[in-house]
Amino acid sequence: MASSAGIDAATAARATARPHGPPWIGPLCAVLGVLGFSGKAILVKLVYLTAPVDAITLLALRMLYSAPLFAAMALWAGRQPGARRFERTDWLALAALGFVGYYLASLLDFEGLLYINASLERLILFVYPTMVVVLSAIFLRRTITRTAVVALVLCYAGVGFAFWSDVHVATDPRATTIGSLLVFASAFAYAVYLVAAGRPIARLGSLRFVAWAMLASTVFVFAHFALVRPLTALIVPPRVHALSIAMALLSTVLPTWLMAESIRRLGANAASLIGSLGPIFTIGLGVLVLDEPLHSVQIVGAALVLTGVALVTLKPRV
Repeated sequence: MASSAGIDAATAARATARPHGPPWIGPLCAVLGVLGFSGKAILVKLVYLTAPVDAITLLALRMLYSAPLFAAMALWAGRQPGARRFERTDWLALAALGFVGYYLASLLDFEGLLYINASLERLILFVYPTMVVVLSAIFLRRTITRTAVVALVLCYAGVGFAFWSDVHVATDPRATTIGSLLVFASAFAYAVYLVAAGRPIARLGSLRFVAWAMLASTVFVFAHFALVRPLTALIVPPRVHALSIAMALLSTVLPTWLMAESIRRLGANAASLIGSLGPIFTIGLGVLVLDEPLHSVQIVGAALVLTGVALVTLKPRV
């Protein structure tokens, strides 16, 4: 998903190679990576506007084009000095976390985008760090600080504002509610993935783990597709294939590497701060590309969500 398919700041922070080159490379990688992830929802909406493609078919097309690149990434990462040999528990973790973090989260997200606009989708997805805080407190016994409580209140108040604005202007409020719940479930699935992925990532390395987890999710995507759709469903208009290739390259594989590289060069906090531009990019692209409406209430909601996520990302959690 990152955005479904991506690298969270906490996971990618484990890249330890010493960076080289001009200091502007790190910020540039972060901005381009965030822009790539932000464009995913725009590309999905463009596909839905182009042809009657359902979520699992579009997800299968996305993985069809991105899987070979993730396979190359996995092989490259596995040949780096210090790469550990896979054990049985590693394969089980990859299968489970690939299912939850990339197959299930992505499917719920793509389904939700059938009902809501890209701007609301990005704001709802962006609250996943607050879910990580709550899940970590429940399962890892980490303390929820006062700052985190304030962040939680701000984030969910912001989502509430944005949701209220969209429901107020929607021609089908029920559809907006269904879509919002699906995307919220997607964010929750991704948060579960992040909480559970810490130990496998520490053992295997962030890029290697993400590449293999994406390949594991590809198996689940193709199995789901084979159960519910004929192979001929992949025969879609050329524009859908072009958008799917763009989604695979520009909003999946490339930003995964760019964000990992930015965190290696800048550190987790600085890269996370730049990552806060994500919803802003998506809202702007939604207005420019999809002609989505922009209301003052949405702006207030986005500001609250961004503030809350910044607090929970940049402040110590324990």
